[in-house]
Amino acid sequence: MAAFLSQPLRTCCRDMDEVRAFLSTCRYVSDQEQFGLRDYWMPPEQFEQSRQGDCDDFALWTCRQLLALGYNARFVLGCAGRYGAGHAWVSFHHRGKTFILESLWSRYRTFPRLTTLRYRPYLSVEFADSEVRYFDHAKPVQEPPFSVIAPLIPEWLIFKVYYWLQVLWRLPLWPYRVWRRRRRRKRG
Repeated sequence: MAAFLSQPLRTCCRDMDEVRAFLSTCRYVSDQEQFGLRDYWMPPEQFEQSRQGDCDDFALWTCRQLLALGYNARFVLGCAGRYGAGHAWVSFHHRGKTFILESLWSRYRTFPRLTTLRYRPYLSVEFADSEVRYFDHAKPVQEPPFSVIAPLIPEWLIFKVYYWLQVLWRLPLWPYRVWRRRRRRKRG
């Protein structure tokens, strides 16, 4: 893990907005598609140049940027989402609270707290005081009770409505973009 911290990065973000702005220019590409491998952890400096990778590449680069900004950040491996697929993300501490920074959702300033209940860490790595510390996470004993989940539902609904409005607004442009790409290929 220390090797992922040793090489300098060309992009030095000054705040979270710049981290989000850079990530919004990057594209998700699976390791299979990009390298022909099932799993490959791309060094952050290589990700920065190619601006494409999978969740662990996004998360490693993001973790490096948060450390440079002075946050106590962790690179986290686990499962997330509805189906519990393997995933990587970053968690960090700020003003006594722990936050999840989902690098793949960079265009959104926040995402609903209810969604964070589906993040299940298995292993995390913390870089602090020139040391690398590894943490093994236990599975939660039980799901949170409905009394904890209920107040989070309105926030989740508002986020989903906002998300789908953005998707539906862009949907009419999709056929035009496909047509334009095909036309460029025929010319080129």
